[in-house]
Amino acid sequence: MRRYRSDTRFDQAQSIAELEHMARRRLPNFAWEYLAGGAEEEITLRRNRQAFADIGLLPSTLISCAELDTSRPLFGTTRPLPLAIGPTGFNGMLHKDADIALARAARDKGMPFSLSTVSSNSLEEVAAAVPDGELWFQLYWLNDADVQEDLLRRAEAAGVRTLLLTSDAVLIGNREWDRRNFARPLQLTWRNKFDVLRHPGWIRQALWPQGMPKMGNLLPYLPADASNTAGAAHFMAHKMETGLCWDSLAQLRTRWPHRLILKGVQTAADARRCVAMGLDGIVVTNHGGRQLDGAPATLDCLPAIAEAVRGQLAILLDSGIRRGSDIAKACALGADAVLLGRATLFGVAVGGQAGAAHALNLLEQELRRVLGLVGTPRLAELDRSKLLALRSVLVG
Repeated sequence: MRRYRSDTRFDQAQSIAELEHMARRRLPNFAWEYLAGGAEEEITLRRNRQAFADIGLLPSTLISCAELDTSRPLFGTTRPLPLAIGPTGFNGMLHKDADIALARAARDKGMPFSLSTVSSNSLEEVAAAVPDGELWFQLYWLNDADVQEDLLRRAEAAGVRTLLLTSDAVLIGNREWDRRNFARPLQLTWRNKFDVLRHPGWIRQALWPQGMPKMGNLLPYLPADASNTAGAAHFMAHKMETGLCWDSLAQLRTRWPHRLILKGVQTAADARRCVAMGLDGIVVTNHGGRQLDGAPATLDCLPAIAEAVRGQLAILLDSGIRRGSDIAKACALGADAVLLGRATLFGVAVGGQAGAAHALNLLEQELRRVLGLVGTPRLAELDRSKLLALRSVLVG
C-alpha cells in the first residue's frame, strides 16, 4: 500500500501524488472536490490515469546518460521542457493570488502560463506582476460580442500572443459534487460550512482578509452590486454561447492575428479541420474528466491525431499528467508538449509559488530520470519504439 507523508511540508513531497495527498488535507471538502472531482461516475477521470499505466517503457541498455536533454521545439522556439501550465479557473480558492504564483513558477522554468477567462487574477494583474513571463489566454466564446471583443483587446494589451479557444465546455458537465456541497448556487451546506471552520490554515491562505476571491477578468462587466463570485457565476451562465461552431472559429481566426489554438480536440477528423482553417495548434483534451463522462482518455486519442496532423500544427495534450514518465509517453506518441492542470494546482494549494515550483521540479527530475533509464537521453529522439503496448492504445 502506498504511503505518504502525514505533514504538509510541501518541499518534502516526493511526487505529485504526495502533493495531492497534502492538498487533500489542506483544503476544505468543497474546495478539494472542485479541484479533484470529475463528471458523473468519474469514469473518464480514472481513464486518464489508467491510459498512462497501460503503456510500458522498453529500455535499451548501455546507452550513456551522462548528458540528458529534455528540450523540445514548440512554435518555432526550443523550450527547455515540453510543458506549459494550462488554464484553470477560480484558482484563488486554493491560494491567494494563485494565478500570479503559477505564472511566476512557469516563468522561472522557461515555460508559458495560460490564464483562464474565469481566473481570479485579471490579465492586467498577471501581466504587471510577471512582465517577463510568457502569458497565454484561454477564451470561452461568449454571446455578448462587445464583452468578448473587449477581452480580446485586453489580452493583446497585456502582451498575449497565444490564444486558446475552449470548445468542450459550452455546456457544463454533470459535476454531482456541486449539488452535494451546495444547498443552492454558491451557498454551502451547513456541513460544509462547519468543515471550512476546521481548516484555519486554508482560511488564512485563501480568504483572509478579503473573503472569497473574485473573478478578475470579469469584474469590468459585472454590476457594482454583483461583483462577487455569485455575480460572476451568474454572468457566465448567461453569457456562454451554446451555438459555438466551426463558423465561430473561422470568425475568431480572422479577428485574432496572433497564434490560435483550439482546446477541445479528440478526433483526427477535427484535427484535420483545424489544419485546414489555419490554426497554429490544438489541445487534445477531455477537460480533465470534468465534462463528458465516458469519453476516452486523451492519451488514447493521441496516436490517431498525431498520425493525421503531426508536423502541420502543434499538438498539445492535457488531462492526467502526474509523472515525468507520463510526459515522456505523450511525447513519444506524438505530442509536442503537455499542459499541466491539477499537478501544479496541488502544489500551489499547499505552498503557493514555491509549491508550484516544487511540482515542476519533481516532473522535470522524473522526466530526466526516465530518459536516462530508457536509454534515450535526448527527448527529441524518443519515439514509439520505446513504448510497450499493454493494450491496443498504440494502434494509430
